[in-house]
Amino acid sequence: MRARYGVPLKVTAGITAVGAAGLAYAAGFEARSYRLRRVTVPVLPPGARPLRVLQLSDIHMVRGQRKKQRWLQSLAGLRPDFVVNTGDNLSDPEAVPEVIDALGPLLEFPGAYVFGSNDYYGPIFRNPGRYLLEKAHGKTGLNGNPPAERVIHNPWEGIRDAFDEAGWVNLTNTRGRLKLDSAEIAFTGLDDPHIKRDRYNQVAGGPESGADLSIAVVHAPYLRALDAFAADGYPLILAGHTHGGQICIPFYGALVTNCDLDPARVKGLSSHTAEGNRSYLHVSAGCGANRYTPVRFACPPEVTLLTLTARD
Repeated sequence: MRARYGVPLKVTAGITAVGAAGLAYAAGFEARSYRLRRVTVPVLPPGARPLRVLQLSDIHMVRGQRKKQRWLQSLAGLRPDFVVNTGDNLSDPEAVPEVIDALGPLLEFPGAYVFGSNDYYGPIFRNPGRYLLEKAHGKTGLNGNPPAERVIHNPWEGIRDAFDEAGWVNLTNTRGRLKLDSAEIAFTGLDDPHIKRDRYNQVAGGPESGADLSIAVVHAPYLRALDAFAADGYPLILAGHTHGGQICIPFYGALVTNCDLDPARVKGLSSHTAEGNRSYLHVSAGCGANRYTPVRFACPPEVTLLTLTARD
């Protein structure tokens, strides 16, 4: 019996130990190892001075996340020219005060925002394996799936009111502008495609005249939204939602994006082309995770400081 079963039991124990160690690392260390990504994007008119944009996404705040709150507060020290928040601030219906407190110093800067599904609805537990299954069947969020039952409605209006009071531009299926000292930035935003709240027909028409730069903003980078923005000629699209894949394979990358975007563009700067027009696309990996899956592996939480420079 020893010869027959001794080795397999040891192997099983070893695999279990490695798995436990990996989970402890993913939840205890990497999920709290916050990073700043720096990216340069040449989209401004020739001769324009550089602008620094801080993109926040997928904070997924839960009560008691003091380290995350302090880190977000410290980002004001970067002194960005403006801030863009691409949604999913909440993962706890009672964490609205923590979100507002954590972002308080950044609310002193000009900004714009859209919301994501987790701002509107509280999280529910899902088997992580369902993301792979949904990818195989091309179904994500409300795109091909039935509406969730017994959902929790978040008090997202409190975040909206705080952002609006600070002067941040609400881009929920609408347009808006920020007038800075050296430039005027036009925005076109969509509500979250992940829950089919996007209404591109309300904002179609392409970049506005008279602005130094037009930026498209959306939470989840579904191809229908990216195609519409790129076809209309926006030079830069900002999105979040994907968590960078959240649990990635070292030296390989993400397995899923939680939308129909390909894994090769799950985070960072890339491009998107539609109807002969090419746009820069930046997808933030975000700095949080659903409260029921508070882990990250080979994909640390982050925010991005984009330096916009003059194009050639």
